[in-house]
Amino acid sequence: MATRVQVAIDCTDPANLSAFWAFALHYHLQDPPEGFPSWPAFLESQGIPNDRWNDFSAIVDPGAIGPRIFFQKVPEGKAAKNRLHLDLNVTPEDHYDEQQQYVMREVTRLVGAGATKVREVEQMGEFWVVMQDPEGNEFCLQ
Repeated sequence: MATRVQVAIDCTDPANLSAFWAFALHYHLQDPPEGFPSWPAFLESQGIPNDRWNDFSAIVDPGAIGPRIFFQKVPEGKAAKNRLHLDLNVTPEDHYDEQQQYVMREVTRLVGAGATKVREVEQMGEFWVVMQDPEGNEFCLQ
């Protein structure tokens, strides 16, 4: 059996970044634990002070196929290029001849949600766009 994976992302604003990535990946914010109508209700029951409610956030694949992505608040900002990044494959397998159109539509959608387009790349018959999320983390659309 394969080991399940969770992706953890350090950030300064977990609520904002998790909302962006939920939109980008068509995920949703993880539901609160059973028996609690909301995350604030759960956090309050655990005695977590209000000023710590944005220390963590998580998003999940509604189809339960992709990994859970966990966002954790850290005091330092991003200082260098990511050593690991996500590649979002937005072109359906049977539409590679239209890859550039699919990618550019997704660029427009994600720029509207707070991402930044860095550069377009064409190499060895492939096309992709390097992007940054709202906190400057690099990712690619292909």
